[in-house]
Amino acid sequence: MSILRARSVVAPLSKRFASTISVQSTSSNLSGGSLGNIEASWKGLSAENQYEIYQQLEQIQKKDWKELTLDEKKAAYFVAFGPHGPRTPVNEKGHGIKVFAGVLAAVGAAYGTFLFARSQAPPPPATMTPEYQDKMTEYMRSQNMNPISGVSADPKKTMRQ
Repeated sequence: MSILRARSVVAPLSKRFASTISVQSTSSNLSGGSLGNIEASWKGLSAENQYEIYQQLEQIQKKDWKELTLDEKKAAYFVAFGPHGPRTPVNEKGHGIKVFAGVLAAVGAAYGTFLFARSQAPPPPATMTPEYQDKMTEYMRSQNMNPISGVSADPKKTMRQ
């Protein structure tokens, strides 16, 4: 559940208890152990606790930023821009290697299929050998086939340069 969705659910309750929640100074109950390692504990917190911390950090940020502790600044930054909710990374670490290995396996399988099909095919016909092609070219010249632009044409008179 994202913070914004939790906020709309918890908002009526927060207005009801707004008088009981107050931040007296920058060394509030938040700046203890809970803010020091908020990155590690954020996922384990319930939506209500996340929203409470979010609201308290909002109140703390309204004060002078020079008075905030380093933990409070880091927590405020993490809650605002951290990798949670809609900013959760789509791909985990090592995903690129898995994709590369999958593509390499697919290309290898395609190449293997090509080699198998090629090994099962009959040999090329005798008319495809270079010796046969040379004999056919000689025969075409002897018969004066296609004298305008073909093999029997005079190279000086043809359009080919």
